[in-house]
Amino acid sequence: MRKQERAALILRRLEELYPETPIPLDHSDPFTLVVAVLLSAQCTDKKVNEVTPALFAAGPDPAAMAALPEATILGHIRQLGLARTKARHLKSLAQLLIERHGGVVPDSFEALEALPGVGHKTASVVMAQAFGVPAFPVDTHIHRLAQRWGLSSGDSVTRTETDLKRLFPRESWNRLHLQIIFYGREHCTARGCDGTVCPLCRELFPNRRRSILTSKA
Repeated sequence: MRKQERAALILRRLEELYPETPIPLDHSDPFTLVVAVLLSAQCTDKKVNEVTPALFAAGPDPAAMAALPEATILGHIRQLGLARTKARHLKSLAQLLIERHGGVVPDSFEALEALPGVGHKTASVVMAQAFGVPAFPVDTHIHRLAQRWGLSSGDSVTRTETDLKRLFPRESWNRLHLQIIFYGREHCTARGCDGTVCPLCRELFPNRRRSILTSKA
């Protein structure tokens, strides 16, 4: 099966499995979304969703968040990984939104990526989910699955994003990155599938031999 054929099959199967693609991170607007995505670095969405209700109650918008002492922000997110760095970024991000953008989250990659703690992946999520701009956020799980499914060499996240954008229709990107995440969590985890176990991997590569080394991981 050629790469383009695999991509078409993956798209069909994921559309069948996940016709609805709710955003896993709880939020109410672009500001709370960018905060939640920033907090999700090296942390599960479930854990982020546990701490954000109190954080958003204290700092629901850039002005309120900027007014909070950094120690207060840290107190709300202390149980998350990299909490001190994230608390510093959140306060600075809120201040810059007020100073540079009138307290409004900007709708451009360039402006978003200039904010503290906001890298390309975070900016892509915000552009896709808050503003409906076609983007293909690639996290470590999507990066791994793209390599496992033979869609990208896996040399880098940047290369994976470029390869996926070439393979899939632009209008599918915003839904598809979530569908891949949902499928990976449910069927094709790092330890649960080595490329021969889950239904999609078996359909894509029916003759692939199970890796003894990977299966023991």
